[in-house]
Amino acid sequence: MLHDSLMDSGTQSPRPARDIGTPDVGQRIRRLREERGISLSELARRAGVGKATLSGLENGTRNPTLETLWAVTAQLGVPLALAVGTGPVIRGTAVEGVLLQVFEDEAVTYELYRLTIPAGATQVSPAHHEGVTEHITVFAGVLSAGPQDAPLRAGPGEHLTWRSDVPHTYAAIGDQDVHASLLMRYPHR
Repeated sequence: MLHDSLMDSGTQSPRPARDIGTPDVGQRIRRLREERGISLSELARRAGVGKATLSGLENGTRNPTLETLWAVTAQLGVPLALAVGTGPVIRGTAVEGVLLQVFEDEAVTYELYRLTIPAGATQVSPAHHEGVTEHITVFAGVLSAGPQDAPLRAGPGEHLTWRSDVPHTYAAIGDQDVHASLLMRYPHR
């Protein structure tokens, strides 16, 4: 089923992925898609987003959710940073993050984020490309995160790691916002 934006399982509506306009994001996605020889229709189908949504994203007329950007970049086989750059706040339906740094080596790209998840909020994120892992350190609050069918739990000072090439969740448990760091590891294809 195609969606204009991927929704979480909670009651919140999707929020735009960035606080600023997206023409540069759309241009990057179009360039990455064209470099791979994938049509707009085919990428929309693979990512599970509407063709109009992807066209609007590429043309800078739509502000996608973070989940939509992750679905698209997963199908392109690239880290999110190649599409959004570093610095601005990016938002999912529950998770708010700031991409702080991108680290490259011969076989792997790492992205370091500062995350905030409001108390009681839940988000389901699409699978990233094969071999991607996520590593979260919680500084405040209690986090439930990991594969959708087997989430893990961590409190302040604790760490979670999982393969995120499957649908996965993030949830702030209890009445305190979660503050955490997220390190994403993308093996090069």
